[in-house]
Amino acid sequence: MNASVVKRPGWFWGVAVLALLWNLFGLAMFTLQYTMTPEQLAQLPEAQRRLQEGFPAWLWALYGVAVVAGTLGSILLLMGRRLALPVFWVSLVAVVVQFGYCLFPGRMIEVLGPAQALPMPIVVIAVAALLVWFARRAVARGWLA
Repeated sequence: MNASVVKRPGWFWGVAVLALLWNLFGLAMFTLQYTMTPEQLAQLPEAQRRLQEGFPAWLWALYGVAVVAGTLGSILLLMGRRLALPVFWVSLVAVVVQFGYCLFPGRMIEVLGPAQALPMPIVVIAVAALLVWFARRAVARGWLA
């Protein structure tokens, strides 16, 4: 199928590159956290160490899905593919479930306090939601084929 693609504005590329950089940073953070050695874990503050050690395997998998999907969605955005939209949706859903678990059953708010526990989840969820919104607008405007 050869769908006609409308010329993308210059700022589209800036947003797409920033999205990729953001998601590559998330991928790096996932890798650093997941591969922490026992010695590195021991250097964390007690509360953070307990939280990290308490992550169930499915939560690590979900974290991986979130960052890989976000990175793939960003690459698809740069490639001008409308498949970026459902991939960004996968990332957003994974992020919401991941942080929903961490904050409530995972007791992150209780252990770290709201001032330390809430900013990162709020920012990550907001960026993931903005990327879904941006990809939807790009599809609607014909910028993605």
